Amino acid sequence: MQQLVSWGAAGAMVFGGVVPYIPQYRDIRRTQNAEGFSTYVCLVLLVANILRILFWFGRRFESPLLWQSIIMIITMLLMLKLCTEVRVSNELNIKRRSFADFDLNYFWHWSKFTDYVQCVLTFTGVTGYITYLWLDSSLFVETLGFLAVFTEAMLGVPQLYRNYQNRSTEGMSVKMVLMWTSGDTFKTVYFILNQAPFQFSICGLLQVFVDIAILFQVYLYSSYPQKPVSHTAHPASTKAL
Repeated sequence: MQQLVSWGAAGAMVFGGVVPYIPQYRDIRRTQNAEGFSTYVCLVLLVANILRILFWFGRRFESPLLWQSIIMIITMLLMLKLCTEVRVSNELNIKRRSFADFDLNYFWHWSKFTDYVQCVLTFTGVTGYITYLWLDSSLFVETLGFLAVFTEAMLGVPQLYRNYQNRSTEGMSVKMVLMWTSGDTFKTVYFILNQAPFQFSICGLLQVFVDIAILFQVYLYSSYPQKPVSHTAHPASTKAL
């Protein structure tokens, strides 16, 4: 029985992280509107999980956490593919942007999914090479682990900011955030009970706090609707999120 529970917990760790994105993916596909979802969430998770995999080479942790990162990267790429296709189809007569333009005003707001893949591969190659050079340094490895989990802890911040900017949570899947909260709570407890590296536990608690803040926004903006703040048309503000 104990072994079954252990396997169940490991399975939940591996696949539980992607479950919250299923309702959001379905909503975007059904409505053909991705405005309520911040693709910067995908950026945060891609960076965090790439760094976590690199951290594994310097300090081996449990296999379920490694597989969780691999599956999450695949899931975020699928989310990006859908969001990019939907956004481009709704933006007629808009100048196409690409990763090769190296225009920071349009960073992470490119017109083709392949541009996002190029960016991810470039980041993976550069950080992988740096990790290879410094793999013998325990300070570097521990710092890498902290950056990985701290970046993941910031997962909800782009969505939190987008909701604040819009003064609304319309278009965001509340089910997704509820699953974030329950999943992050389970994950944090899992880290503590399995004595994972301390960085995991600390940043897991921070992640739960951000999730709760987003849920508070859902209550606030649904109970007390607010007029959206008008923003001056500027590439950095209109395209960033």
